[in-house]
Amino acid sequence: MTRWSAGDAIVVREVWEGQVFQARPAVVIEDEPAQTMLFVPGGARCGLPIGDDGRELRLPDRPWRLRVGERGPNSILSFAWPDTPYAVLRWSTDARTPVWYVNLQDPMRRTVLGFDTVDHALDVIVELDGRWWWKDEDELAEAVERGLFSAEEAATFRAHGERAAARILDREPPFDRDWSDWRPDPAWRPPVLPVGWDRV
Repeated sequence: MTRWSAGDAIVVREVWEGQVFQARPAVVIEDEPAQTMLFVPGGARCGLPIGDDGRELRLPDRPWRLRVGERGPNSILSFAWPDTPYAVLRWSTDARTPVWYVNLQDPMRRTVLGFDTVDHALDVIVELDGRWWWKDEDELAEAVERGLFSAEEAATFRAHGERAAARILDREPPFDRDWSDWRPDPAWRPPVLPVGWDRV
């Protein structure tokens, strides 16, 4: 499958047992053999999983339908690497404080629409001053309790999270620069969910 070019609009989907669970449109910044960089603008309209009670689901532990809705006001830079079970996002908290956000997930699989993955529930927040902590430990525990992941898998996710945090703190590229001054090319069109985004 051919690589994407800078400015291409794609979709990154979380697919669970053959069904799309979440989807977000993105613009390709770079798609090279060693690294893929994506941009998700603030306010992007994403595919969200909705349970029978009308609320958004955090885990694929019950039937869901997909609804398109706006996802967060802050733009995101995303970095991913081949055969690597996480992506690292550069984003800002509600207080506008920039952080590195490690999203533990299956390595991204290339598709005709973009990339598919499976989220591992657990995340890591790495502050620019070197502090870091786990996010959504309770969500991972619930996922294990409900049989979505095994205890052994959960331990593996933690090990990957620790390695990702070390990679950031050791300032390995691309974490050797601040990225605060990065801006998308004004010629790029805002990405939207493409036709067929909800079907595997």
